[in-house]
Amino acid sequence: MVQIEEQPRLKVAGRDMKTLNCINDAWLAIEDDKIAGFGKMADWEGISDWSNLTVIDADNKLVMPCYCDSHTHIVYAGSREGEFVDRINGLTYDEIFERGGGILNSAKKLHSASEEELIESALKRVNEIMMQGTGAVEIKSGYGLSTESELKMLRVIKKLKTLSPLTIKATFLGAHAIPAIYKNNKRAYIDLLINEMMPKIAAEQLADYCDIFCEQNYFTKEETIEILTAGKKHGMTPKVHAEQMSNSGGTIAGVEVGAISVDHLEFVGDAEISALQNSKTMPTILPGAAFFLSLPNPPARKMIDAGLAIAVASDYNPGSCPSGNINFMMSVCCVQYKMTPEEAINAATINSAYAMDLSSTHGSIAVGKQANLFITKEIPSYNFIPYSFGSNLIETVIINGRVLMDN
Repeated sequence: MVQIEEQPRLKVAGRDMKTLNCINDAWLAIEDDKIAGFGKMADWEGISDWSNLTVIDADNKLVMPCYCDSHTHIVYAGSREGEFVDRINGLTYDEIFERGGGILNSAKKLHSASEEELIESALKRVNEIMMQGTGAVEIKSGYGLSTESELKMLRVIKKLKTLSPLTIKATFLGAHAIPAIYKNNKRAYIDLLINEMMPKIAAEQLADYCDIFCEQNYFTKEETIEILTAGKKHGMTPKVHAEQMSNSGGTIAGVEVGAISVDHLEFVGDAEISALQNSKTMPTILPGAAFFLSLPNPPARKMIDAGLAIAVASDYNPGSCPSGNINFMMSVCCVQYKMTPEEAINAATINSAYAMDLSSTHGSIAVGKQANLFITKEIPSYNFIPYSFGSNLIETVIINGRVLMDN
């Protein structure tokens, strides 16, 4: 049994990330939707009444808390494999964007899609990541880029919360790009975000977080602070897409406004690491996007060695990471970023739960926490998960105390 806690923590930082608390030859009890108890089989007092019990034998298997994926764009209309081929043929991300591709391509497709179509396609992806071990997921808007379409996306996410057993958090990402009609008047679009979109989103309670793409040709550090500060006034906790393509100031801006996380971080430097050391903001790496776009690796090893906590999320989206498989993301962390398996698992469980305000209920095996667990096939150790990249090692998924997949 992996990632157990007698005294639950909100996050794990620095050298503590190298430690993963486990119990060999263990038992675990679930009552309703919560973890009711666990321990060593040698200390188990047995059960006097076996009626109405479901018993799962996990001999030679691992029991782990479900992953928490704190950064996805899982609601979208249509894929973008054509841009994948464009990059193979030499076009850059910015060149594709200037041709109307990238985020603007997804926005155009989403505009013509109905809520029903978006719900149907997104639910398939939500079920997909659940079968890969994810038990909680954050989903962003940001492919709307108009009041009508942003609200449509957020309403779809709200509907997914009722249709899926997963714990779902919603993020308003209207500041994902500048719509074509505002190309020469960014100020007018920022005013639209703050004065029209945010009040309507708050009135319907559609978003937990407010995010922004702080990057060259998108939004500046100063605009990031302005937009996220406005979002806070409407009850939305800040998040930031930061330092993905350049050192853009997004991390510093995120710390300044009290962001719960800053995500991507390929171009983080010493100043950003120093700012994060004195904050409650969770640095979150997205290995799938860096892998898919052939970006420089974020300095994960340097951040952990500086005493920071690190979270890992998928960035599941149609343009830069068409996968939500956290098992693969952990493999990239270990192979390319030189994180240990223990660090990768901590990053994908308790720390990514923190980046979603969920670490008091998710991200580890502890009494009273949500019974979101998965059981692997017979494997020799947890090291085998990042080692066996591409393999499906998950046999049983339990969400809210219910067995939802059993291979």
